[in-house]
Amino acid sequence: MSQNNPIRIFATHCWQDSDDYLRLFEYLESARNFYYRNTSTPEGTPPANTDALREDLRHQINAAEILVALPALYDLQPDLTIFQMNYAQSARKPVLLLQHFGARRELPKLLVDRASEVVDWEERGIVDAIRRLARHENTARFDTIEFNPDDFKDFKLD
Repeated sequence: MSQNNPIRIFATHCWQDSDDYLRLFEYLESARNFYYRNTSTPEGTPPANTDALREDLRHQINAAEILVALPALYDLQPDLTIFQMNYAQSARKPVLLLQHFGARRELPKLLVDRASEVVDWEERGIVDAIRRLARHENTARFDTIEFNPDDFKDFKLD
């Protein structure tokens, strides 16, 4: 993954920006060395009839490598959310499901059954899951802990 080859991401939507939708892309923007392109287009007016609406969603999902499902959308539009997740599965796209933001509520079984992986709202976890599912990248990382040896000068081992 590079600036020349960003991961193409589709986030579930119902033709309006939601708090979770905007929050997801804020998390992705703040991630270092993570390049993506958003294939979802929630802005604008949704197509007038159901067939056109679904065809537009299929087009957006086909352009993506991974679908990120937001459970808040399921609360508003359960049928539309399930359609998006089902279509991604039928198109052999991995589905990353996020937990509810700010609340420990159990996710509906319908969503969990359609997900390749479920993660919490945590930047590193989301980015690692996207890399792993979309590009099969090894995301094992080690944290570096820095400390000052002078902080331990009075420490004695028995």
